[in-house]
Amino acid sequence: MATSAAKTITNRVSIVDVAVLAGVSTQTVSRVANGSPDVRESTRDKVVAAMQQLGYRPNGAARALKRGSFQTIGVVVFSLASSGTMRTLEAIALHAARQDFAVTLIPVTAHTQAGIRDAFSRVSELAVDAVIGIMEIHLLDAASVTLPPGVKVVFVDSDAGQQYSMVDTDQTDGVHKALQHLLGLGHRTVWHVAGPEESLASERRAAAWRAALTREGRTVPPVLRGDWSADSGYAAGLRLANEPDCTAVFAANDHMALGLLRAFHEKGKSVPDDISVVGFDDVPEASSYTPPLTSVHQDYTEIGKQCIDNILRQIRSNTTEHGITLVPSQLVLRQSTGPRDRTTTPA
Repeated sequence: MATSAAKTITNRVSIVDVAVLAGVSTQTVSRVANGSPDVRESTRDKVVAAMQQLGYRPNGAARALKRGSFQTIGVVVFSLASSGTMRTLEAIALHAARQDFAVTLIPVTAHTQAGIRDAFSRVSELAVDAVIGIMEIHLLDAASVTLPPGVKVVFVDSDAGQQYSMVDTDQTDGVHKALQHLLGLGHRTVWHVAGPEESLASERRAAAWRAALTREGRTVPPVLRGDWSADSGYAAGLRLANEPDCTAVFAANDHMALGLLRAFHEKGKSVPDDISVVGFDDVPEASSYTPPLTSVHQDYTEIGKQCIDNILRQIRSNTTEHGITLVPSQLVLRQSTGPRDRTTTPA
């Protein structure tokens, strides 16, 4: 004859099984499973013990139907290669967990409009209440993307415009702080190693760099392009080391700045005595670069918090938000920047 233990292996344990073992009604088991306070502590302890003994797991779908929410947020991710994306994703997941929400990762498998449409179409098949997109939204033909009715949306670091809600670092202010610092040290102009053209973050930083120099009446040098990697920064650094009037460089991210430091070292250029370098992101290891890197700090924790707060407001009020939330940036000063050396640079 089959035992109770055998039943837990061959069949899914039901709420009735828990009620029988605990000697309570199924309604009481349901209240305990849903965290209701209207249960005596001694009764709750009996029900929890029965759940643990039988290996009972509440039916998530049924609970979602009852409360009208899956308590899950989908995150559509364009790429997992960048440290910025990973730090933003970590912040989103941690803040969601503090609000009793889970996160479901939805990667974009092809970096095309079709790939993005496919990622959003998968949202219809998943039990999620909202979607956060960490991606290059300018690749997205919004008219061709269909989201399930009622699903709320927030984009990070994108060009969502007025159609969606967006959270981003104040890119322009961060770049202006970097340029003000370098020009204030006496550098006549600042060269720039930009990220890839298809990146909106790269284009925003390049536009802010150009605007800052123009506003100060400074020469705008030609832009050098990288791909966010240290190798591409290294290649740019080999070229810039041969530019006699290059005394300051702003790199669009810290990894390219790391490549610059290596190239300048190999070319016999001292940082910051000969050339000052500023990065963007303030990655955790920036203080361990040689020399420690001056960088624009992005507050990924606050970005993640703002995304979740925005989504939860939309869910709880059953409304859709639009517009942009900008998270302030901060210039972190370290040893990679210094005054322009007027003795070695032509006037």
